[in-house]
Amino acid sequence: MRYRYLGRTGVQVSEYILGTMSYGSDGNTDEKECIDIVHHALDRGINFIDTADTYSHGEAEEIVGKAIAGRRDKVVLATKFRLAAGEGRNEQGGSRYWIMKQVENSLRRLNTDHIDLYQMHRPDLQTDLEETLGALSDLVTQGKVRYIGSSTLPSWYLAETQSVSRLNKTARFINESSPYSIFQRAVERETLPAVQHYRMGFTAWSPLNGGWLTGKYKADGSTPSGSRAERVKGQWGQHYPILQSRFDMQREGNKRKLELLPELERVATQAGLSLMHMAQAFPLAHAAVTSVILGPRTLEQFKAMEAGFETVLHASTLDQIDELVPPGALIEEADRGYVSPWLAQEVRRHVRKVD
Repeated sequence: MRYRYLGRTGVQVSEYILGTMSYGSDGNTDEKECIDIVHHALDRGINFIDTADTYSHGEAEEIVGKAIAGRRDKVVLATKFRLAAGEGRNEQGGSRYWIMKQVENSLRRLNTDHIDLYQMHRPDLQTDLEETLGALSDLVTQGKVRYIGSSTLPSWYLAETQSVSRLNKTARFINESSPYSIFQRAVERETLPAVQHYRMGFTAWSPLNGGWLTGKYKADGSTPSGSRAERVKGQWGQHYPILQSRFDMQREGNKRKLELLPELERVATQAGLSLMHMAQAFPLAHAAVTSVILGPRTLEQFKAMEAGFETVLHASTLDQIDELVPPGALIEEADRGYVSPWLAQEVRRHVRKVD
């Protein structure tokens, strides 16, 4: 396992991060296997674990807490807040009210006295950034949080957070986490340059594009049993409609993916790689990227990914990928990672009241 510095913090983290979105009722309900995956990852040299308060309604944090018991000081532990974590009106967002409540819930579930990286899980346009960053800065001062970061912020919003932190002399985001894969290269346009400008770390999520870049989805439109595409058809997908769109084979972007997959498999074969290993190594080729988040649902899946940890893509392979999927391209809009609130009709149009 290789390691890189997390922005300018001086903290060294593994090139691969263990993501835990699939732990618990929304994924793998076998708690023992989930814990085994964590232990296997730590033994393999991974020292960075990513989770969130909303993964399986908090169950993922509880499982991670059990898994790292006795090894907490060897782990850089990241979790998130912001998305709706309950039915109450104020059980979400970036308000001081919610942050101060939810950090205690995460600390309890994780069975720890501090979180190494506490991340804002999408923008909150209703809350003043000064309030959000002020509350997070207080958590750093209190020792409950070591660093703060963000997930899937547009570049202009990312820049605004840095400006507000400077003006108010508060803790600043030291890491951004966004989707980045061969099929989702939109972050190359503005987000990654912004990350480099502010000397932040960058952790890439969904490097396999939700399983698309493992080659499991075929032109006949079938979805393998147990795959994410199959699981989003149920209640999980109803909570997150954007996930259903990612696997709707009738969407033009997804049809294009099916056309590109055989060509990408050819590139991988020429490089002596599997498509999956080429895909998981792809984000690491960019100078702005610190680590790549892998979210195996089973120990078998982790071991398959593990076989590619030493993969480094040569320039010729990257050139061939560029020819198929140009830099900055986004094949399917649903892979952006969020539904842009700036495109809502009520935001775009000034509606006049007609008598």
